[in-house]
Parts: sequence; C-alpha cells; structure tokens
Amino acid sequence: MSLIGRLLSAAAIALLPSAAWASNGGSAIDFTTSAFGIAAVVIFVLAYAAVIAEEFLHLRKSKPVMIAAGVIWILVAIAYATHGDMETAGNAVRHNILEYAELFLFLLAAMTYINTMSERNVFEALRAWLVSRGFTLRTIFWLTGLLAFFISPVADNLTTALLMAAVVLAVGGSNTTFVIVACINIVVAANAGGAFSPFGDITTLMVWQKGIVQFQEFFALFIPSLVNWLVPALFMSFAVPKARPEPLREEVRVKYGGFVVIGLFGLTLVLAVSGHNYLHLPPVLGMMTGLGLLKIYGYFIRRHELYEPNGSIKGPEQLELGELAPLVKPRFKTFDVFISMKRAEWDTLMFFYGVVLCVGGLGTLGYLALVSEAMYLGLGATTANILVGIISAVVDNIPVMFAVLTMNPDMSHGQWLLVTLTAGVGGSLLSIGSAAGVALMGQARGIYTFFAHLKWSWAIALGYAASIWVHFLINANTM
Repeated sequence: MSLIGRLLSAAAIALLPSAAWASNGGSAIDFTTSAFGIAAVVIFVLAYAAVIAEEFLHLRKSKPVMIAAGVIWILVAIAYATHGDMETAGNAVRHNILEYAELFLFLLAAMTYINTMSERNVFEALRAWLVSRGFTLRTIFWLTGLLAFFISPVADNLTTALLMAAVVLAVGGSNTTFVIVACINIVVAANAGGAFSPFGDITTLMVWQKGIVQFQEFFALFIPSLVNWLVPALFMSFAVPKARPEPLREEVRVKYGGFVVIGLFGLTLVLAVSGHNYLHLPPVLGMMTGLGLLKIYGYFIRRHELYEPNGSIKGPEQLELGELAPLVKPRFKTFDVFISMKRAEWDTLMFFYGVVLCVGGLGTLGYLALVSEAMYLGLGATTANILVGIISAVVDNIPVMFAVLTMNPDMSHGQWLLVTLTAGVGGSLLSIGSAAGVALMGQARGIYTFFAHLKWSWAIALGYAASIWVHFLINANTM
C-alpha cells in the first residue's frame, strides 16, 4: 500500500515519558511495575495479537487497537488519579489526538488524490500499456520493479504493489516461478522506494513532520534504498524464465481530467513541502489546500460529464427510463470527489488512531523510557536501529517508528536516517512485514505465499545488510 501515513512536531515532545509529570512532585511517575501498567501491556499485546492474526480471524486490524486505546487511557487516568494527579492523563491524550488529527488529514488528502487518479484510469492505462508491449518476462520483471521503486515515493506502496502485480499476473499467467519472484521483487522495490521520500511511507512522513529530517535530507537515502532493492533483484533475476509471452491486446484511455489531476497532485506536494520548509507551517495545511483545489476541479469534471456543449443534459438513459429514472441507478456515474474520499483506506486510518493512542498511553506509564534505555543505551544506536528494521518484519512498522519517535533517543542525524531506512525496508524480509506483501498474497493467492517469499529471504537480508553498509559509507559525515 502506501502511499500511501504525518505528526505534529511540537506536540510529539509532550508525549515523551519524561514529560508525564505528576502535579504533586514535578517528577515523572513510573507505573511500569504497577497493576495498571501491567494490565495496559497485556491489553496492548492481546490487541496486537489480533492485528497479526487478521488474515485468519478476518477481523479488521483497526477494531482491537481502537478498543485497546480507550481501555489503556482509562488505566492511565486511574493510575495518575491514585497519586492525586487529575491533569496529566487528559493533557497527554489531547496531545496524542492532536498528532493523530494532523496525520489523519494529511493521509486523507493523499488517499483522495490517489483514488481520483485511479478513478480517472491513470493507473489502469499504465497497466494496459505494459501488458500490450510484448516484453519478455525478464524485461517485465525489471520494469515492474523499477516502476514500483519510483512510483512508491509519491503513491503509497500498497497501491503501487497492486498495480505492478496486476501486470505480472496478466503477463505471467500460469508461470508460477515468474509470478513468485516478480511479486517478491515488487514488494521489495515498493518498500525500498518509499524509504527515501517523506511521502513514500507513513513512517518517513512521521519523521519529516516531527522535523527530525528535513525534506531534502531524505534523498541521502536514495542510493542505500536502491541497493536494498537491486541486490535481491539481481539474484532473483536469474530465476526468471527466458520467455516472451504473446502481448495482450488491451487499450485503456485516461478519462477526462486525469492528467490535470496528476498536475494538481504535484502542485499539492509542492505546497506541502514549501509551506513546511519556508514558512514553517505544518505540511497538512498544504495538503488540505490541494484537496480543496481537487474539489474545485472535480466540479468542472462533473459538469463536463453531465452536460452537452449546448447546455443540455447528457445521458439517454434518463429518457429511456422516464418516470423510473430517479429510482434506478444509471450505468454511467459522473465524477464525485466524495466517492474518492469514501474509498480512502479507513481501516488504516482508524488503525493508526489506535496505535498512536496505545503507544502514547504506554509511554505516559513509563514503558517507552524503559525500552529506550534497554535498546539505545544498552545496545547502542546502530544495533538498536538495525533491530528496529528486523522487528518491522514481524510487527507493523507504524507502531515501531512511533515508539522510536516518542522515545526520542539522543542520536546523530545519520542514525535518524538509519532508523528511517531500516523501518521502511525491514518489512520486506517477510511477506507479512508490509502492507504491500500482505496485499499481494491476497492478489496472487496460492502462488505468492509466506513460504514462497521466505525462500528468498536470504537475498532480501543481503540487500538489507548492503543498504546499511552503503548508508554508513556514503553518509559517514552524518554519523
């Protein structure tokens, strides 16, 4: 998925465990060994177990964490109340909600643009062009990987992976060997491409909005990210069969206004970046302004589709149906930007709400200070940041990165770039480690599986290690 994640920098500091002050002593209260703290951890673990088992339970991942968030904060409030502090819990949860609100609005604007481009057949036209060119399987392997790497920095990795996988399945057909390695290649490329752009992944967006890494500084991760994809891709390319399937005759035209929407999306990103870099405004302001531009342009798309040049209403269906017209859905629907908003990944947005509040609650109880001391002081920043990527292969990288940002360990700029890289690409180690991998297991069900991906994990791990080595090599001055 994707695109497809944006935190308020000033408010994040207030979430640090050290900022959870008791009103009666001016010092942080440690609840990690209390019944309230232990109960909160148990609730979070149970909720996240349900998230991990989503594929088997068929329970949307947002549901358990939203409930867990509410219960955890009730425990936080009661814990502080027992010490006579009736203010800390309320103030802390308000900061959490403020951070989430900014992330939510940013993601909603980005998702609406992506959904609009999809509705205008922008992505479908690209897919049709690829499957009708008559490329060899090896060329398709490299092209889909390359496109996934360069599209995911702007679109979310989920959308990118699904688009490229549709090409692979259409061209590869029953050639399971090709489909497997091509799907793995797409997952690795989409995750790697998202790591060097603030818009490529929710985790990179969080780092950018907190102000730890500036927009232009993310591009220092371009070469390490490229290496992360190229190393396993090179090994896997030798397994691609040498064949040239018959081209599929398919032509898809981009709907009216599709290319203008792409331009508006680019302008929206410029507004977000410029406002943040030069005016020190939160990026969400630029994104929401751009969403307003899309809504205005959507009005003209709708008028174009609804009316003839002479002002008369299009659609013979209405004439054919007569009095029944208001009661029957027409075969052709005009553009409606609110349909694009409705199709946003609401489960992901609600999941992040639960994650932000759960992690913030555990931080207020003192657990993140405990973890930060064990990892970043006990193991050192380099080892800890490498482990963050490995953990991201099992646990979603969103709560992992949010926890790191909330801990706010004292690290060099190069180490912050390292954890941004590892959190972004670590999920490629396993098929369940990223939204792109999980989505492709569903799209290529029975072919691209957990164990099929696992057979190539050694090559992906080599790419993971190589990208870290290259980062230390070319960004040594920042370490």
